[in-house]
Amino acid sequence: MTRHNAIYHFLLICFIALTATLPAKGQIINVPDESRINADSVRRAFDRGPYFGLYKDNYFIFGTAVGPKPTRQNSNVKFQISIAQKLTRSTLPGGTYLYLYYTQKVFWNVLENSMPMTDLNFNPGLGLAKPLFSKGRYIGKVTFQIEHESNGRDSIWSRSWNKISLGANIIIDNNLMVHGKVWYPIVDGENNRDILKYSGIYQIGTSILSNNRRWSGSVVLVKRKGWNLFNFNSIVEVAYRLTKSSNQFLFAQYYNGYGEGLLEYNKFHSQLRVGIVIKPELFSDF
Repeated sequence: MTRHNAIYHFLLICFIALTATLPAKGQIINVPDESRINADSVRRAFDRGPYFGLYKDNYFIFGTAVGPKPTRQNSNVKFQISIAQKLTRSTLPGGTYLYLYYTQKVFWNVLENSMPMTDLNFNPGLGLAKPLFSKGRYIGKVTFQIEHESNGRDSIWSRSWNKISLGANIIIDNNLMVHGKVWYPIVDGENNRDILKYSGIYQIGTSILSNNRRWSGSVVLVKRKGWNLFNFNSIVEVAYRLTKSSNQFLFAQYYNGYGEGLLEYNKFHSQLRVGIVIKPELFSDF
């Protein structure tokens, strides 16, 4: 790792630590009544809400490599479609809900001849989600999932692995949410036995929202296997809501590290892309 990357990673860790600790005085306690997310209303929303909805961010972005000279090969479109289907009408034991999840991420080389879609990543999952409440306030959720991820290809281009994952999203206050996810991997792909060295073993992150709900930003760190403190992939995102009543945002995403896509999971990428994102109602999953 170069000195530049080490400094960059250190600053990202400091940013997450700072944003997670500064508002500590507001941890799931006294929030103004008008801004509180009422527990009963959230429970009703989970019970009566639509069965089908968004899961992670849905976006369509275009950009190029950071550092090397932009070319047709390192400039592309990346888009993601992510949905969730609630399979139970009311709560299961433990106050949980059963969900079917599906996320598809695609890399599309639109500047090359015939505009090939070079990497399609399929990520279905089945899981239990439990909303969390404290003192009449909705403070986030915990999710337990069984996930599969593969690229649907054969021969030497085939990539596949599975995860048993546990994740949590915690709303600290009106402007800050922190999240984390850890997984037990089951690597069944013959051509990606070393995927943990590149695509990671757990992740942490934080999201910030402006007071007027127009600006948002997030940082996600995915820790790769190994004892090196700076051995992680990082994703930095900034979004601006187009209108006060919409969930469509102008969007910029910077990816730095390995494992951005399955096909080239063991190759380093530093990519900046911009475009449009559609976000879930309360907060995005990562």
